[in-house]
Amino acid sequence: MIAERAKAIETSLEASGAPHEPVLVAESLALLAPGPGMTFVDATLGPGGHAEALLDRVAPDGRVIGIDRDPRAVEFATRRLARFGDRFVGLPGDHRDIEGLCREAGLAAVDGVLADLGISSLQLDDPARGFSFQHDAPLDMRMDTTSGETAADLVATLDDRALAEILARWGEERAARRIARAIVRERTKAPIATTGQLASLVARVVAATSGRFRIHPATRTFQALRIAVNREIEGLPSFVRGACAVLRTGGRLAAISFHSLEDRAVKVAMRELAQPCVCPPGLPVCSCGRTATVRLLTPRPIVPSEHETRRNPRARSARLRGVEKI
Repeated sequence: MIAERAKAIETSLEASGAPHEPVLVAESLALLAPGPGMTFVDATLGPGGHAEALLDRVAPDGRVIGIDRDPRAVEFATRRLARFGDRFVGLPGDHRDIEGLCREAGLAAVDGVLADLGISSLQLDDPARGFSFQHDAPLDMRMDTTSGETAADLVATLDDRALAEILARWGEERAARRIARAIVRERTKAPIATTGQLASLVARVVAATSGRFRIHPATRTFQALRIAVNREIEGLPSFVRGACAVLRTGGRLAAISFHSLEDRAVKVAMRELAQPCVCPPGLPVCSCGRTATVRLLTPRPIVPSEHETRRNPRARSARLRGVEKI
């Protein structure tokens, strides 16, 4: 059902000439089922592509609240969506604080929440933000550049055990220990302050034992540091619970993840909310009194079509999951 609706929506988007910047936009719309007068929260606003698609479908009087940890993203999206007037409101903030942010916006309950997790194209494509090793830039990686430690801070201060744990846990990097030891050795000679320095160091360490590689050898290290800097994975269960709490009955949450760690955290959190009983299997009668608060809409994640991945290679690892509040 969702797949059929998504295909029809994608066809209508292409016919209208609408931009295809967001990932899994047709599938997200099919899952969320927006309609006139509804209110949605885009919890990870980014450039505003998903919010724009939602605003078009809740016209003439529906609203979208856009939240982003990056104040620059909120500014960009607000300019982009100015044509919608007061039907769009952009709020700087952390998606994990969605309940409090909705209260601040005067929303008691909403019809749907969308989260496009991970890094946005605005951040990835800005060399100065330090998310990519394609350009040499300060090793920052903060989504909110006004607070918190940078990746350079972590690289400069953590010991090799702590660094190796980050690389192994959040980057699933097999060479985590070797890379961590190399970082600690290298920083005694000179600070590792730029993306180019770190990428070059990791490439030397990994290439020395791995030979040829399918992706750039620094990819997992950069992913791990970014996740650690922004505490991305640890906040996902609380976000899923908070997002479901602000939904009205029948409202839906759609979450797009881009790697296995994100997808696993979202899947587990959604399944816990959909679980009616958590008593040990041997008990003859339920004693926990727990009831399910959502029903799963996606027993398996929805993935991009071949057409989308050809058009937008960044979409190839995207996974969409959704639930409906009951």
